[in-house]
Amino acid sequence: MDYKLEVAFLSVTDVDRAKEFYVDKVGFHADHDQRPTDDIRFVQCTPPGSACSIAFGTGLGFTSTARPPLMLVVDDANAAHDELASRGVAVSEVDEQPWGRFVYFTDPDGNPWNVQELIHRG
Repeated sequence: MDYKLEVAFLSVTDVDRAKEFYVDKVGFHADHDQRPTDDIRFVQCTPPGSACSIAFGTGLGFTSTARPPLMLVVDDANAAHDELASRGVAVSEVDEQPWGRFVYFTDPDGNPWNVQELIHRG
C-alpha cells in the first residue's frame, strides 16, 4: 500500500493572518478555505510545484500546546487500518466523515497521525 505524505498541519494563532502570509507573501496556492461546521475552519495551501500542502484553521482538535497531526493519504482506509493493525500499531477504527474516511494513530513520542481516504465526488 502506498502512503502519501500530502498534508502537514500548522498550529496558528490567527487563521486570516496565516493565510495572508502564506498566500500573499510566500506565494503558496490557496487550495481550500472551508467551514464544514460553525466550529471548524479548514485552510489548505500548497507551495508551487509541491505534492505536500500545509493546513491550519480552527476547531481542528489541536492548539499551540497540542501537537498538530501529520496526514497520510491512502486509497483505502479499511486496508490501511488492517495493515497498520497487523504490524502492531494501535490504530483507531475507521472514522467516517463527510469529507473523507480516517484512521488515527500516534507514534511512541505522542506525535499524532491521520490516515485519510479522500472521498471522490462525481
